[in-house]
Amino acid sequence: MASTTSSTSLYFHNMEEIQKVFNQFDTNGDGRISVDELGGVLQSMGSACTSAEIERIMEDVDTDKDGFISLEEFAQLFKSSSGAAADSELKEAFDLYDQNKNGLISSAELHQVLNRLGMSCSLDDCVRMISNVDADGDGSVNFQEFQKMMAATVNNGANATDSGN
Repeated sequence: MASTTSSTSLYFHNMEEIQKVFNQFDTNGDGRISVDELGGVLQSMGSACTSAEIERIMEDVDTDKDGFISLEEFAQLFKSSSGAAADSELKEAFDLYDQNKNGLISSAELHQVLNRLGMSCSLDDCVRMISNVDADGDGSVNFQEFQKMMAATVNNGANATDSGN
C-alpha cells in the first residue's frame, strides 16, 4: 500500500476522497445524510451550530428537497467554487478545521479534525498537507489558500478520473 505524500493527499482530491468524507457523515451507511447525521458530525467536530443553522445547511445542500443529502449533492459542495453561496459553504468548512478561530488552519488543527472524523493520519502527514498549499510559507492555511486548494483539488479530481487505483 503506497503512502500519499504529495498534493494528491489533500482532503478532496477526487470522487474517492469525497466518498470517504461522505461516508463519515453517513453514519448509518444508507447512502444519504440526514439532518441528524449532519448535526452529529458537525457537533463531534466541535461546531456549535444551532438546529436552525443545521436545517439551513441541509436546505442549501439538499437540492432535490428529499430531506437527505446524496453523494451527488455532497460532491457538488466541492465543485461549486464560485458565488456567494459557495463561498459561504467553503467558509463553514474552513471554520470547522479552524478550531481556535484565528483564521488559520494549522497542522495540529487539521490532525485533530481528521482524526475526529476517523481518518488516521499522522501529524507529519498533516504538516505535508499544509505545506502543499501554504502559499505564504507561514506554516498554516488561511481562507484564501483553502479556497485555492479546494478549487484545485476539484479540478484535479475531474481531470484524473481513475489514476491508478
